[in-house]
Amino acid sequence: MALFFDSEWFDARLVAAGLSRANLAAALGLTEPQLADVWKDQRELTADNVRMLGVLLAATPAEIASRAGVSTPVPKEAPPGLAELSQRLARVEEALAEIKALVLALHGKPR
Repeated sequence: MALFFDSEWFDARLVAAGLSRANLAAALGLTEPQLADVWKDQRELTADNVRMLGVLLAATPAEIASRAGVSTPVPKEAPPGLAELSQRLARVEEALAEIKALVLALHGKPR
């Protein structure tokens, strides 16, 4: 784990991803001066920042946290992705359709 923010590693990852610091600041919801403070190890990243950096820089949250300095949190678990949310929504819609059919059947109405 890096004791301080590894700006050289992050800059190299930005170049590899075709991103600028301005792009990164916007994605993290920070101003460019706030992001500059992160690079100077004067501002801490949140777990959500770490998660977003992992996605943008094609690195694991653990690697991001490791390179961002000793006090950077590692996210506990990633939020569900769009595919997982779509599958969950489909299951909820199926369950609602079944419930509606049961209610209609109880009232003697056809589906």
